[in-house]
Amino acid sequence: MKENKIQSRRDMEELLERILEPLDPYFSEGKARIPLGATSAHFGADIAEMEAFSRVLWGLVPAAAGGVWNDYWERHLEGIKNGTNPEHPEFWGWVHGIDQRLVEMAAIGFGLAMIPGKLWTPLTETERHNLYQWLDQINQYDVVDNNWHFFRILVNTGFDAVGLPIDEEKQQESFDFIESCYQGDGWYSDGPVEQWDYYISFGFHFYGLLYAALQKDKDPERAELYKKRAARFADDFIYWFSDDGSALPFGRSLTYRFAQVSFWSACVYAELPEVDVGVAKGLIMRHIRWWMEQPVFSGDGLLTIGYVYPNLIMAENYNSPGSPYWALKTFLVLALPEEHAFWQAEEKPMPQLERVKKLAAPRMTMMREGSHVFSLVSGQYLSSEHAHNDSKYAKFAYSTRFGFHVPKGVFGPEQGAFDSMLAFSEEDGYYRGRRRTEVTDWEDGVLYSHWKPWRDVDVETWLLAAWPWQVRVHRIHARRPLDARDGGFSVPIDVDGQKPLPDIQPDIEENDHVLSVELPAGISVVADLSGERLLEAGRTEPNTNLLYAAPAVLPAAVSRLSGEDGPVWYGTAVYAGSNMPDEVPDMIRPSGGSAEIVYDGKTEATLRSRLEE
Repeated sequence: MKENKIQSRRDMEELLERILEPLDPYFSEGKARIPLGATSAHFGADIAEMEAFSRVLWGLVPAAAGGVWNDYWERHLEGIKNGTNPEHPEFWGWVHGIDQRLVEMAAIGFGLAMIPGKLWTPLTETERHNLYQWLDQINQYDVVDNNWHFFRILVNTGFDAVGLPIDEEKQQESFDFIESCYQGDGWYSDGPVEQWDYYISFGFHFYGLLYAALQKDKDPERAELYKKRAARFADDFIYWFSDDGSALPFGRSLTYRFAQVSFWSACVYAELPEVDVGVAKGLIMRHIRWWMEQPVFSGDGLLTIGYVYPNLIMAENYNSPGSPYWALKTFLVLALPEEHAFWQAEEKPMPQLERVKKLAAPRMTMMREGSHVFSLVSGQYLSSEHAHNDSKYAKFAYSTRFGFHVPKGVFGPEQGAFDSMLAFSEEDGYYRGRRRTEVTDWEDGVLYSHWKPWRDVDVETWLLAAWPWQVRVHRIHARRPLDARDGGFSVPIDVDGQKPLPDIQPDIEENDHVLSVELPAGISVVADLSGERLLEAGRTEPNTNLLYAAPAVLPAAVSRLSGEDGPVWYGTAVYAGSNMPDEVPDMIRPSGGSAEIVYDGKTEATLRSRLEE
């Protein structure tokens, strides 16, 4: 798909067609299911086939609203009729409690609201009854207390659009829950959890803006509230995007890929006056173009599970073969006519942004160097233990250029691939890093966390931006012998696939307390500010980094803790980019329960332990 430059409405139409066309041979006879592969999710094959069918609607409904792909729409309409017909062999089945089908109902509710003339009007009375009875199950059962409440809101919004009865009590229950999630500054949390990831953008705000646009006349106060919050969120969320179109890989559900930019499509669709149409167009188009340069499709053109390449290692248990088609949310802009300002506007580059930006609600510090965006993070963690939660939320840093790793195994640093984390082992090769934090706070622009890899091991970590460096300071009180490994960013060995791996050797330089690793993909540097640790350039297993499949070189500062010496202070400066910075942070100066960070001869920060030993 690289030849499509994706600049105009017609380009987007053609791209959607090229994504949908490979699905043709996979449709079931009754058109209500799309069985796409042999891998499984926790909800089983039948529901996975329905999920694939439903997720296509996020692109197909806006396209139908914009007057294109009528043949595709007619096929899907047949599938909706059969899937909701209890007498048909391809009936989607009745819901029993918390059920993935409740999630997938939202796309049909959205269709009822956006294109009632194409979805509702053609149905017979029996077909209408079947559709209503099947969708209304979302009002009969509880939903998960997170972004799922918006699925019920969208279904009832669809009911309202075609004159069907709404469960006002359940609808209000969901509105009230959404309000309870609001954190301020435009940010929601995804339920009663410490989680602020892409679900805030492609979940809460995307659905909220759909509601605002579809119900602006019937519920103007709530519509304006959702739009106001989205406008405030946009001021922060833009920092997650790079000038080259890539977005920060962080959190769960990254297999939804270019849904990362669907928030901006929703801003345009809901006509937020605070969001510049040209800036939004540039964000969307650059992002889509970036993704179309990545190997995200299978040989027969299907979206795969993974991030930049097919990768089941990083997947969650709810990722079925059809799950990635939530990426089609970004095609919401196809509902806009050709004469709309969005299609007429010139793409604008990224606006001038601060090179260091503190985002208080998600507990992140965003940093920018050229087209490289990276973040410092503390205090995020998802209460439901999906695969690799610690890798997706609890590392010290995340990067648009160097990505992050998920472990391939449980033994040794090569399998564990401990980038951007401090990992400990009981001298047996089995490692633990930061997961949940006991305490998280901001201290004069420094992110603080207290965490316990074991009950008798206390770690206090401070993260601060010393642009273009990130600096970490750890105070470790281990009451057992431990090996410690503080990793930087990794650099892939075979970035272009031009040479066999053994022929490519990194340029590794060690000078005093600084270790740099240089390869064609970039340079990664770790500096030991405490001057007491061994610097080591290790390797990672292939297929552990989300941005590249190749094995990588990962610099780290390593040490051994006796478990008998009391608290120990470590300082680590980390950099990754294209060129070695001129200055390196000098050192930390520990003194009992406090330490100073010295940078360019000046005290950058004074850190104080919160623990009484």
